Amino acid sequence: MYLCSMKNLMTRRSIRQYSDKEVTEALLNQLMTAAARTQTMGNLQLYSVVVTRSPEMKQKLAPAHFNQPMVTNAPVVLTICADFRRTTRWCEERKAQPGYDNFLSYQNAAIDALLYTQTLCCLMDEEGLGYCYLGTTVYMPDMIIDTLQLPRLVMPVATLTVGWPAEEPPLSDRLPLESFVHQETYQDYTRQAIDKYYTPKELLPENQQFCEINHKETLAQIFTDIRYTRKDNEAMSAGLLKALKRQGFLD
Repeated sequence: MYLCSMKNLMTRRSIRQYSDKEVTEALLNQLMTAAARTQTMGNLQLYSVVVTRSPEMKQKLAPAHFNQPMVTNAPVVLTICADFRRTTRWCEERKAQPGYDNFLSYQNAAIDALLYTQTLCCLMDEEGLGYCYLGTTVYMPDMIIDTLQLPRLVMPVATLTVGWPAEEPPLSDRLPLESFVHQETYQDYTRQAIDKYYTPKELLPENQQFCEINHKETLAQIFTDIRYTRKDNEAMSAGLLKALKRQGFLD
């Protein structure tokens, strides 16, 4: 029986360096089967997982993830997709008329896929496996669609590199509970609240160093001017919308 313990969540790390130890197909299948017990809309399981093990395929996937080394170095790469293709084909073969080529259906499938991804991550934590969640999946979806030959109504939403850890990086900081939990109604953030919640993060030595080496006055400027710029966000938004149209989820 697999349980997602608070202890493991409180010590969860993103692992980017992996040992040569094999992640067996039997173990991975066991974890992916257990993860399928997670919540799902209408019990439809609106997700699919593409398992990549071959060096050649990992090499082809790497550019879509900005050639981050763990994509080619990890024993296994998992691409989790929002998938209404399978359900649509089921309906077509059972004298039903599917109507899932729309944005709401994509949203439902994406939520299903991300719930499955998070449950799988918890199970891998319990097993001692290391993994890294790649947010780059939605930045350049066309490359992933082409590489993995994803058909209409299948859209990549998450990627995990998986293996046995060969590092123990420090824990990353997190905002306090009171900064993101709102009682009864949403309470907007005053300047005083922002100061209270973000100053401890800004004072961390590693974050002050980020500002220094990037010649920025504040940590927020690291995000707005370097990491997640308006120009990049708009360009990648256009690419994401184009891919959603290509895959049949938008007109």
